[in-house]
Amino acid sequence: MIHSLLLGLIQGLTEFLPVSSSGHLALAQNFLGWKEPALAFDIALHCATMLATLVYFRKDVMELGGHWFSGLIKRENRRKPGWTVGWAMIAGTVLTVALGLPLKPLVERLSTSVFAVGVALVFTGGLLWVASRLPRGTGSVTVLGGATIGLAQGLAVIPGISRSGSTIVAGLGLKLSSEEAFRFSFLLSLPAILGASILELADFNTSSMPNGWFFGVLVAGLSGYWALSLLRKVVTLGRWRGFSVYCVILGLVAVFLGR
Repeated sequence: MIHSLLLGLIQGLTEFLPVSSSGHLALAQNFLGWKEPALAFDIALHCATMLATLVYFRKDVMELGGHWFSGLIKRENRRKPGWTVGWAMIAGTVLTVALGLPLKPLVERLSTSVFAVGVALVFTGGLLWVASRLPRGTGSVTVLGGATIGLAQGLAVIPGISRSGSTIVAGLGLKLSSEEAFRFSFLLSLPAILGASILELADFNTSSMPNGWFFGVLVAGLSGYWALSLLRKVVTLGRWRGFSVYCVILGLVAVFLGR
C-alpha cells in the first residue's frame, strides 16, 4: 500500500510541476529498484491526473468547448475565442502524435539509462531558467502557436523533459500571456492523456492492481490538483528558478551516477 501511495504522490506532483514525471519514475526504478507500475495501475494514475485537470479547468473546458461546437453550426460564432483554441488544440494534438509516436522505441531505451535521464533533466533545468528571463507577453493562442506547442509536447515524451515545463515555455516564447500559456498547456494535455489511455485499454487487467491502488489513485488526483494551483502561481509570478536549480542538481547527480 505504501508503494501505491508513493507512486500516486510522485505521479500527482511531477505530472504537473515542471520537473518531469517520467524522469522521476525512471530514476526511482533505477535507483530504488522499483518495478514499472502495472499497466492497469498506470492507466488509473493518469486518469486521476486527467480528472484533476478537468476539474481544475472545468469552466474553461465548458466555455471554450461550447464556443468551438457553436462555431461548427454558425459561421458568426467563429469569432469567439474557443473556436481558435479548439483548432489550436487539434493542430497541437496532431503534431504531438506525429512526433511522439516515432520516438516511442527511443523513449523505451532512454528510460533505462540513468545518464540519459540526467542529461534530459539538466536540459529541462536550462529551459526553466530561460523561462525566468522571458519578457511577459499579452498574446492569445493561434492555430500555428498550438501546433508549435504540440511539437514541444511531443518532444517531452523523452524521460527527463518536462511536459508542462516545455509546453508553457514554448507558449511564453510565442508571446502568450502567462495565464494563456498555463491554460493551453494543460488543455492540450487532455487529448494526449486520453488517447494514450485508450490505446492501452486493450491490455487493461484489474487483477494486476497492487494493494492499496485506490488510495494511490486518490492521492494522485488530490496532489495533482494542488500542484496545478502551485504551478499557476509560479507561471504568473515567473518564479521558475527554484525548479530550474532542482532539475539541474538532480540531473547532474544522475549523470554522475550513470556514467
